[in-house]
Amino acid sequence: MNPRLANAEFLKLRKRRGLVAAVSAVTILPMVVAYVVLLVLHANDPGKHGPAGGLENFMPSIDILTTLTILAAVLIGATLGTGDLTAGVFRELVVTGRSRLSLFTARIPAGLAVLLAPVAVAFGITAAASRAFAGSLEAPSSTVLAQSGAWLALMAGVSMVIALGVSSLFSSRGTSIGILLGWQLGVMPVLLAIGSLGSFREGLFYAAADRLQPAALADGPTQVPMAVATAVVVLVAWTVIPLAFGAWRTQTRDA
Repeated sequence: MNPRLANAEFLKLRKRRGLVAAVSAVTILPMVVAYVVLLVLHANDPGKHGPAGGLENFMPSIDILTTLTILAAVLIGATLGTGDLTAGVFRELVVTGRSRLSLFTARIPAGLAVLLAPVAVAFGITAAASRAFAGSLEAPSSTVLAQSGAWLALMAGVSMVIALGVSSLFSSRGTSIGILLGWQLGVMPVLLAIGSLGSFREGLFYAAADRLQPAALADGPTQVPMAVATAVVVLVAWTVIPLAFGAWRTQTRDA
């Protein structure tokens, strides 16, 4: 991993103000709006609408933030995987003698840095509001907050590297975004709900993520019962395999 290349990739992403603004709006703004609405409802009719915070409201907020984080991760990963090709600078980077693998791997920390910053802010807003406005409700403990934050970061990181690998393979930002969003937000939840697929579902990203989800966030038993070790192996596979294909395509692509 070349720190200078990673920093260069980070700067290229940061200069995409539209992308940074979109990712920030997708992750931070909904959390602000949600808790403002809950506060207004509680202030207008405390008898009908309970306190805005508490574990009761923290759980659905994290569910929504997880989906929004996956969306943001796909946007950043797809942009990283195709940015140099779209800008027409991939050839210039290659002819300088830089390792293609270094060019590819430098995108990982850059993408994580740009993604995790707004996600951390959104999570901080959710965590702070859930405790500050808990009122008579049970507030999430520090342990629950730490576990939830780590799990959200895991979801963000895995989703981002999947998008990076897939977009590097297909070399098309729009196509990659469409495939990834359709698969992760459409097809995969449907497959998880089909019990007749049996153990096949253990190989799905969402099944493994659901198994590793903090118990405080779980709404009943997991859809696909599986061992923790199996869930870890599945997540590692979903991380390594797309990256391997993306790295292979980057090394074999004509400059």
